Amino acid sequence: MNYRENPANGNKVSILGFGCMRLPQKGMRIDYEETRKQILYAIEQGVNYFDTAWPYHNGESEVVLGRIIKDAGIRDKVFIADKLPPWVVQKAEDIERIFQKQLERLQTDYIDYYLIHALDGKSWDRIRTFGVEEFLKKVKAAGKIKNMGFSFHGSREDFKRIVDEYDWDFCQIQYNILDEQNQAGKEGLEYASSKGLAVVVMEPLRGGNLAREMPSQAAKIYDSAPRKRSNVEWALRWVWNHPQVMCILSGMNNMEHIKENIRIAEDALPDSLTTEELDIIKRVADSYRSAMKVPCTGCQYCMPCPAGVNIPSCFEHYNNYHMFGKKIMSKAMYHAQLGGLMSVKKQLASQCISCGKCVQHCPQSIDIPGEMKKVSKELEGFFINNLMKIVGVFFKRMGRGELKS
Repeated sequence: MNYRENPANGNKVSILGFGCMRLPQKGMRIDYEETRKQILYAIEQGVNYFDTAWPYHNGESEVVLGRIIKDAGIRDKVFIADKLPPWVVQKAEDIERIFQKQLERLQTDYIDYYLIHALDGKSWDRIRTFGVEEFLKKVKAAGKIKNMGFSFHGSREDFKRIVDEYDWDFCQIQYNILDEQNQAGKEGLEYASSKGLAVVVMEPLRGGNLAREMPSQAAKIYDSAPRKRSNVEWALRWVWNHPQVMCILSGMNNMEHIKENIRIAEDALPDSLTTEELDIIKRVADSYRSAMKVPCTGCQYCMPCPAGVNIPSCFEHYNNYHMFGKKIMSKAMYHAQLGGLMSVKKQLASQCISCGKCVQHCPQSIDIPGEMKKVSKELEGFFINNLMKIVGVFFKRMGRGELKS
């Protein structure tokens, strides 16, 4: 495992961090034994940075991570990152209450890397009115927080302003081959680094989209490279190629993926990609952008939808419909997964009531109601909707044993 140094205090942090947002599940709960197996394996291989947050798995992520680390007796071997959710704070006392609850869930006396979660300019201005800066200084002086930072989804101008308005130790930004110029972007990455902040990168695979089957043109570009790598390896190496990046977070919940990411991290060095390789990646990114209809990363901040729409899944199927050339299959999977065949309730784009609640929480500033109309128009319609109703009746009768094979 490669490590990079936090300029604020000299911490040696593994360049691969374990994101605990999408841990393996059994039903509606985290699969504790499988999660324990994966986390302990990652630690054995040198991963020492584990990132969780108040809303992940409705708080269960914090509890499970804390239990695994305490039971294994390895608190001093890992860095725990957790986050203050500013949208939950309604009065100054909430900040203390949330922080103490997080220490309790994690079964620890301190948090190594503590962030204000998902800031933009407006949420930063709001949380400051509750005295967050004074609170953070107090708990850091008491040793309950070792490094203070923020995660960010907003404009580059707001990012720079937030960097300058508090004495941060680190920050966390969305950065990948498709987001070099979005949000904080490369300019923000370099700005934070120039101010002495360690930078953690989230969404290196853009919510997993860069790990899925590629558009045919993008696949051809990668195939033309002298050195053969998977799309995941190309994407991760591109982020690690930036010397300003201390650590990238991967939402790993599959042992095969964990092993692959660790293998890549073992020799991913800064400034190691050639000019030719960087050009290949740029052409792949351009190919993706030309095919992608909606820049959704699947972060789930727009959920739950009051009308029951599964917004991220709608966009995933919509993008697949346009990117991968399998339009019939994309429509079928859209209706199978969201039309009530494989889900308890329908979660289709056509259910959108344009209330706009989701737009307020979208880090990508997507016009979700407007895009939902497009999803509904292209993936639904009278014929396909009624065809899927017939298929649904067939599936239900099969489930009741009324039809014999």
